[in-house]
Amino acid sequence: MTVAADSVHFAPPAEPSLAMGVIGNCAFSALIDARGRIVWCCLPRFDGDPVFNALLEPSSDKDDRDTSQSSAFAIEIEDFAHSKQWYEPNTAVLRTQLFDKSGQAVEITDFAPRFYSRSRFFRPMTLVRRVRNIHGAPRIRVSLDIRFDWGRRQPLITQGSNHLRYVGDALTLRLNTDAPLSHLLSRQPFVLTREYNFLLGADESLADGIADTARLFEQETVSYWRKWSQRLHIPLEWQAAVIRAAITLKLSLFEDTGAIVAAMTTSIPEAPGSQRNWDYRFCWLRDAFFVVRALNSLSEVGTLEDYLRWLSNVVVQAKGGHIQPLYGIGLERELPEAVMAHLSGYRGMGPVRVGNQAQEHFQHDVYGNVVLGAAQAFHDHRLLHRAGLAEFKRLEEVGEQAARTYDKPDAGMWELRTRARVHTSSALMCWAACDRLGKIARTLKLPERAAYWQDHAQRMQERILREAWSEERQAFTESFGGLGLDASVLLMIEVGFIDPKDPRFIATVDALETHLCDGPYMRRYEAPDDFGKPETAFNICTFWRIDALARIGRKEQAREIFETMLGVRNHLGLLSEDTHPVTGEMWGNFPQTYSMVGIINAAVRLSAPWESQV
Repeated sequence: MTVAADSVHFAPPAEPSLAMGVIGNCAFSALIDARGRIVWCCLPRFDGDPVFNALLEPSSDKDDRDTSQSSAFAIEIEDFAHSKQWYEPNTAVLRTQLFDKSGQAVEITDFAPRFYSRSRFFRPMTLVRRVRNIHGAPRIRVSLDIRFDWGRRQPLITQGSNHLRYVGDALTLRLNTDAPLSHLLSRQPFVLTREYNFLLGADESLADGIADTARLFEQETVSYWRKWSQRLHIPLEWQAAVIRAAITLKLSLFEDTGAIVAAMTTSIPEAPGSQRNWDYRFCWLRDAFFVVRALNSLSEVGTLEDYLRWLSNVVVQAKGGHIQPLYGIGLERELPEAVMAHLSGYRGMGPVRVGNQAQEHFQHDVYGNVVLGAAQAFHDHRLLHRAGLAEFKRLEEVGEQAARTYDKPDAGMWELRTRARVHTSSALMCWAACDRLGKIARTLKLPERAAYWQDHAQRMQERILREAWSEERQAFTESFGGLGLDASVLLMIEVGFIDPKDPRFIATVDALETHLCDGPYMRRYEAPDDFGKPETAFNICTFWRIDALARIGRKEQAREIFETMLGVRNHLGLLSEDTHPVTGEMWGNFPQTYSMVGIINAAVRLSAPWESQV
């Protein structure tokens, strides 16, 4: 089937970019571009098949729908002129307004239902799109192209009275709609004279009418997110940025198991044409720890409790042995990496990778991330399920692994694929595991175990301070006895390893600023890696720099850099993994939990106290 001649009045699809919004419900998510086009959505969960894949397989109006492997869900206005997009305040409900050249306009509302019903969170595999006329009598076109098997398979389409079914081998989707089905099937433009609703999800009939269901779902979802946001303990300054970051982190939770994805995409390059394209739709223990720590700082402990369910299964599964740096969101251990060679990639910059070889790595910082992620459960009286002696004994097995491996070579937290060293950041997090186990033992009134873990921590701390310090570089370096500089040593103050006013730490900050910073932005490390020298700044490293500057007394400098980082967010307040220091453009997978964590941590660290204003 070819595109109708009327299509000349419709603008071609926008070039893929990270100027997108995210909607979701803690089961799955979707990414929507600035023109209201759903360009990425994996079903039935974050790591599933992208039924909408236009982010990685750009299309044009000249594509033949029968042969194209690109898929998207677009609601377009004829003679498109410009658009506006925003979130309903304090929610994950997205509004997009499209304007034509004569000023006529429509508004699209997008969300994934999430609310409390029948003593549980209702989070169906459903996308809801509502479109209404807000000015004039505009003509629109609805284009729903679904593909399965990473774009390689077209669905069989069947039609009912008010629905279309898209039948695949492993998944069947149903679109319930009160819009004219003939127009949807033919992509025939039509004048928008009333509100229309589109509910795309599981192959199930609706219990109530289409419009009534969409309206109820929107009302209840808005109410849920507003109440959730209302309970956050936020800083006085930068409140909107913090709330948006917190909602985005919450959307990254796979509530069914408690896993937290590092990002919702795969294969967005870290830099243009770099081939640093990775699949981040899995749960890294490192990233997840920082997510729950940031949300805990806002008094949002529900995500922590969900994550602890997932983490406890990881610990039990390990049986005191090796723990992988990442797992699938359903606790899958095997995440074989493959290339989807038939997809061109983001802006044609392949490869498109599925799975992640890092699951095979030995990254010893994981043991600290496990213990740090679980530690609050032993101290926080608000939790419904506080941890006790049984959980402590399991964590001690993790601590023994930390004590055994802290001075052994590994791939490091940056997941270097071709070399192994005794990385300072890995040793540091192993120290943190032992240090926190000592504190937990004191809380549980186990003095002998407290002394045992404190002795381990002291011995490890003394060696790290001795072997990670370089007199030549006047800084803590990336590995024992090494000379390379690495931003991860800034975590020394994050985990309480060293006093931020220690002259050695201050000298380290100075050295990192000299050799790793491009103006306000900070790269991960200075040495070339498997793909050469990094050219983009890693956002979380910039936020670590902000935190370090604030703690050593350079708060005004920290605030200036923070404002710069807020300025490079997209129009909806979201960040990816990397920022190009020259263009300011976002690169890397999106939205990146690490980066959104940085927004929260910096705001909490730098904000004036509430007492100064109220």
